[in-house]
Amino acid sequence: MQRQQNKRDKRETFSEEGGLEDQVVKIYRCAKVVKGGRRFRFAALVVVGDRSGQVGIGYGKANEVPTAVEKGIKSAKKNLVAIQMTGSTIPHRIKAKFGSSLVVLIPAAEGTGIIAGVRLRPLLELAGIRDVLTKSYGSTNPKNLLQAGMRALKRLRSAEQVAELRGVTLS
Repeated sequence: MQRQQNKRDKRETFSEEGGLEDQVVKIYRCAKVVKGGRRFRFAALVVVGDRSGQVGIGYGKANEVPTAVEKGIKSAKKNLVAIQMTGSTIPHRIKAKFGSSLVVLIPAAEGTGIIAGVRLRPLLELAGIRDVLTKSYGSTNPKNLLQAGMRALKRLRSAEQVAELRGVTLS
């Protein structure tokens, strides 16, 4: 396993021999007060992708952070989804909602980069999208934002797929 650190936002990305990379989006800490003091449990929200059209998100809980991250990675690998891309961007504008979070993804011109918040950026980067504009409305809860982003990516369709579904030919 190879460890890389992103200079811009100080997040670590781990790459494996299978071509999949993972990035921890958020670590949650929960305390249970007992007679001897506080007992902490941890949860990790993780994104896994191959930077060429496959991405998944996972959530793992455990008594220690590394174990929670491992469980999150395992969960994300089970939920890998292939997404539709057009060059380095998405084929069309799309909205998706999860809970009270609404995410809008807009295709961008070559060289624009990923214009996204800190929670959605890892999802788009690890999916392999290099040029996209995003806007999020409503709740900024990372779990809901990532789920809304995944819903949007799953619903993307190319022009050929839409033409086939409608039974028409493209000119």
